[in-house]
Amino acid sequence: MMFRTTLLCMSLSVAGLLFAAPADATQVSREADITNLRLGERVLVDDGTCPAGQIKEVSGAKLGPTGVIAARKCISRTGPKR
Repeated sequence: MMFRTTLLCMSLSVAGLLFAAPADATQVSREADITNLRLGERVLVDDGTCPAGQIKEVSGAKLGPTGVIAARKCISRTGPKR
């Protein structure tokens, strides 16, 4: 009986960790709200410029002479397949 209880607790713990994965990006409502974009950082912008079911992703793509250069693209709101 104790083995089953322990196994059940361990299974629920692992399932909880899988479903509680941290988000890859923060979300803002305007692109102007993004301050100090870092190289490799991803920010989701929900400003209505992308088609239905998609959201704009702004990422720090390159390091230029004046700082980080942002790349913009529309991605699925559900995120990429993993």
